[in-house]
Parts: sequence; structure tokens; C-alpha cells
Amino acid sequence: MEKLDNLYREIIMEHYKNPRNKGLIDDPSYVTVHIKNPSCGDDITVQSKFVNGIVKDCRHDGHGCSICCSSASVMTETVIDKTTEEANKIADNYLLMVTNKSFDETIDLEEAAVYSGVRQFPARVKCASIAWQAFVETLKKGA
Repeated sequence: MEKLDNLYREIIMEHYKNPRNKGLIDDPSYVTVHIKNPSCGDDITVQSKFVNGIVKDCRHDGHGCSICCSSASVMTETVIDKTTEEANKIADNYLLMVTNKSFDETIDLEEAAVYSGVRQFPARVKCASIAWQAFVETLKKGA
């Protein structure tokens, strides 16, 4: 179990230090949602571009703790090139997992599965979920 915990920590730190898809694009075809958690200072903006029912691009920007920022990076990599329906299922399932609710273990969360341990730390759940909540909002607004 310790090896798995170390691997999870490595993935989280890799995405924190070298975030993927970071930086927003000035393009009106992107749907943009901003969420700020005043209790901890996490502040994330997510942009998504949907074309013919596919998540063509997903970007993030903002600041926060390592869990918040790495989760945003992992989220973008997980949802890009998925259908909006697949991406929504993955995001919903991820949010169930981190909030310690019953979730579908047959849905492949890819690297996002590394956040499964967050549910043991209630104060960190919001950190791990804020970017995913913003992405779900972009789906509702634009998909």
C-alpha cells in the first residue's frame, strides 16, 4: 500500500509542478466557469470547448494548493477527446469518489483515480473537486 501511496503522491506532485493545459484562451467558442473557495483560497477558472458532442479542449488557470492545482491538470487530460456524455459520467463519478459516496468502479478515471484517498481528509475534498465542479458547469452551459 505504501508503494501505491508514493505513486499517487508522485502523480499529484508531477501535475502540480508541470500542469497540463494551463492558461486560458481568449476565444468566445470556449465556455468559461470560475469558482473560488473563500475558506481556503483555492481559485480556479476552467474553460471547455465542445465540438459536435466532443470535449475538444479543456483549460484551467488559477491558484491554490497542490491538490487543487494538480487535480485541475489531471481533469483536463482526462476529459479532452471524450464525448460530452463520457466526460460528464467521468466527472460525476470522480466527484462521488472524492466525497466518499458510492461510485461506479468500472468507469475508468485514468490518473484521476489517484485522488481516491482525499475522501479520508474532509478538509481536502473541496480542493480535489473544485476544478471538476467548474468543468461540470461548463458542460451544463455549453455542451
